[in-house]
Amino acid sequence: MDRWPVEPPLAGTADEQIVGALERLRATFRWKAGGLDRDGLQTTLGTSTLTLGGLLKHLAAVESLNIPWEAFHEDPGEPWRSHDWAADPSWPFTSAADDTPQQLYDLYDRSVVRARQRLAQAMTAGGLDQLTLAGTSEQPASLRRMVTDLIEEYGRHTGHADLLREAVDGRVGEDPPDDWQPEAAPL
Repeated sequence: MDRWPVEPPLAGTADEQIVGALERLRATFRWKAGGLDRDGLQTTLGTSTLTLGGLLKHLAAVESLNIPWEAFHEDPGEPWRSHDWAADPSWPFTSAADDTPQQLYDLYDRSVVRARQRLAQAMTAGGLDQLTLAGTSEQPASLRRMVTDLIEEYGRHTGHADLLREAVDGRVGEDPPDDWQPEAAPL
């Protein structure tokens, strides 16, 4: 991802289109959630407890668990590995308030970088139609299905981020400014 706008190619392959759609949602979400302090990341709307900080941590978990863990059974790393998901499946949302803004941004950015690299490796090794370790032994899930699930997750939460960010500081719009660059944390 060199610069905004991140757009799927106008005439690319099916795989390029689907990965392009994911990248556009990743960039839009990061722009909507970016550059906020603790108060901004903990702003809620109405009776909802959803925050941009919670969304950052939740989507970091989704990035770490969806492709690396579910699709290929690779170690998702910390903090995901040691969390008891059965006891507290909402933990990314509820624990985000305990993290600093920098911790949340770094966790999200590192998770996206790792998932992006793993997806690129898998694409080189067989494309989106290859079967993964997700699903069932009778019906394994394709990598395409896994990426489609990520797109669906980002679609839902980017819409939430639109509303939350507008409540924080009035930022609205579908696309970041032309000079916006996604922040990236080191691996």
